[in-house]
Amino acid sequence: MIKFYNIIISLVWPFCVSTLSAQIMQYEFSFGKAFSDRSVILKTAEPYEANGQYGFEFGSEKNVEIREGSHILFSNKPFYFSVNVPEGNYKVSIGYQGLSDSVFKSTVRSESRRLQLEQVKVPRNKEVQRSFIVNRKDARIREGEYVRLKKPRELEKLDWDDKLTLEFQHTNNIRYIRVEQVQDVPTIFLAGNSTVVNQDHEPWASWGQMIPRFFDTQMAIANHAESGLALSSFLTSKRLDKILTIAKPGDYLFIEFGHNDQKEKGEKAGAYNGYTERLRYFVEAFRAIGGMPVIVTSTARRSFDSDGQLQYTLADYPNAARKVAQELQVPLIDLNKMTRTFYETLGVEGSKQAFVHYAANTFPGQPESLQDNTHFNTYGAYQIAKMVLQGIIDNRLDIRKHIIDFKSYKSTKPDAPEDWEWPLSVKNSDRKPDGN
Repeated sequence: MIKFYNIIISLVWPFCVSTLSAQIMQYEFSFGKAFSDRSVILKTAEPYEANGQYGFEFGSEKNVEIREGSHILFSNKPFYFSVNVPEGNYKVSIGYQGLSDSVFKSTVRSESRRLQLEQVKVPRNKEVQRSFIVNRKDARIREGEYVRLKKPRELEKLDWDDKLTLEFQHTNNIRYIRVEQVQDVPTIFLAGNSTVVNQDHEPWASWGQMIPRFFDTQMAIANHAESGLALSSFLTSKRLDKILTIAKPGDYLFIEFGHNDQKEKGEKAGAYNGYTERLRYFVEAFRAIGGMPVIVTSTARRSFDSDGQLQYTLADYPNAARKVAQELQVPLIDLNKMTRTFYETLGVEGSKQAFVHYAANTFPGQPESLQDNTHFNTYGAYQIAKMVLQGIIDNRLDIRKHIIDFKSYKSTKPDAPEDWEWPLSVKNSDRKPDGN
């Protein structure tokens, strides 16, 4: 049974004293030996379904070995571990134990393939702890009101279930896994479409699921983007309502739309019509709760003409976003401009390496080739996440002080695609994300 701890907080005000009871969730899972008085000791690798509170997922319990004599969980294969927790931000700490004969590296993702720890190197015989923040969200807005999720696709995503799921890749020699609810870290909320969302399946990816890797434990990323959405459908599906309900003063909202807004019909259609009006509304609504909105122009599509020139395929939407940012004095991250430079730098053929362009049978259950010029693979998503980080720095946003393991990025000098390493998650699909 998972242990819950009640922390008694005394608040002293002039002329009055009040006592509040706040339930802070703290969990520690250790292997054969308790490392603290709150440890849940696992002596065997049991599936989550065994107790419905914690355990291994997707049959990955067969990929781990719990070494009771050394009190270690060891694996050199992918495995997933989940714990049932309520909505909120959680600090996750992994306690590694170095091997006696070699250095090993570990990669950890959370929920729907969000990159959290990237190739952490653990020296021989050393104990190393690495921590990161995971946002666990649910669809509830208030009593009787919920986000209108896309069925069945979103209901199948790890992002929307009632668990916090960790995905371990490379080699792992682990002493403990700690999960602790935190309530005092600011949050960056992401509102957008398929170029921002946490893509659940290989080989698809977006910058929103790469960027958590670059922030310290004083910042949370809550990605509420979803494939196929425009500003209007983000509103009607009550996703902005959800954000406004849980956001706090000092939080950030990054807004990137345009691809699907471009396809809208009717009297409100158009970059300088309904799109502009709704973008203003997003900005003003988030400012009203004390938050900091940031406008992000849409990533460009990969579309070269017969002369090898990159075409403009988003009409006036990037310019409309720039205009609203200038009008309302909102920080602007110009991804449209940066991604165009990125594709041009890689070239007509080289730019395919940033998108989902794969021969048939590259992935299990993929009988046909994939040729998508809108949606990114993991290399492309990682590069665009770096562009967003550079935009944060260029705008001198306060959150730049929480960026880690990053100095600068130029779209004219991207990382080499051949140097990219991403061990595949177990979930893959040849079905394109909604939107184009």
